[in-house]
Amino acid sequence: MIRKHATGILAVMRDERKVTWRREIAELAALFLAVGLAHLLATLLGHTDPGPVVLVGLGVALIAGAAIHKRLGRGRRRAPLPVGQGAGPPMTLWRIRMRVVERPGRLAAVAGAFGGLGCNILALHIAPTGGSAITPAGCDALDEFVIEAPRGLATGALAKALTGAGGHDVVIVPARVKDLTDPGVHALVLAQRVGADPGRLPEALAELLRGARVEWRLPGDTVQEGAGLNTTMVISVDPGRALLARRPELPFTPTEAARAAALTAAATHGRYIVSGSPSPAPPASHG
Repeated sequence: MIRKHATGILAVMRDERKVTWRREIAELAALFLAVGLAHLLATLLGHTDPGPVVLVGLGVALIAGAAIHKRLGRGRRRAPLPVGQGAGPPMTLWRIRMRVVERPGRLAAVAGAFGGLGCNILALHIAPTGGSAITPAGCDALDEFVIEAPRGLATGALAKALTGAGGHDVVIVPARVKDLTDPGVHALVLAQRVGADPGRLPEALAELLRGARVEWRLPGDTVQEGAGLNTTMVISVDPGRALLARRPELPFTPTEAARAAALTAAATHGRYIVSGSPSPAPPASHG
């Protein structure tokens, strides 16, 4: 995609250079004509000099040459591609998360697996797993990709290719265009929103956690039995209330838990600043 954009920019620059060259020739020819005509007028008034004839001849020759070059260039110009040609097959956005042992060449192998299936990586975020210590093979990390893949590509085939490239616990869910937003920038925008209006905290958390369902809970309420590991997260807002976030299809990460706690603190701080009694928000916990 980058190569196509670069080729288009170079083509535009070449066209601009051609137009500039022709304009300079025309201006030079006009200058010769003007000087020649002025000199010719002076000669007609009594001076005898072949200079004006030479200048006028050069100007006419330059104008004729530029016109001929432009006419020949039109014949060599390639016809534009019809709209839609070369656009490729329809693509689907997927959000993929997997655990990868971080060592040299591992990410290249994963990228090769994507490329072998005709997929294009649009975004990549790497976060610590928050799990066990470093092993002799390397340090585990959680890699999250947003890709576009051919619409006919089965998720099973994609998961198999990524597992063969060194991925573990591969999870594939549909993605949206807004998932391409940088998480740090997105979190800052949401913090500004809840700081101005703390009542929008549940809505902001659902947006921050990308597809999670967020609802109010009283402290001590039990979480539904049978929930998957790390697919629920309880965020304490104040001593009398908490928010429960659920995302069964994609477990929460420690980084997401930290961001949720920071966003809650921003909302709590904003609300208590208005009431005149600031108080910190308790941290989030996920289970």
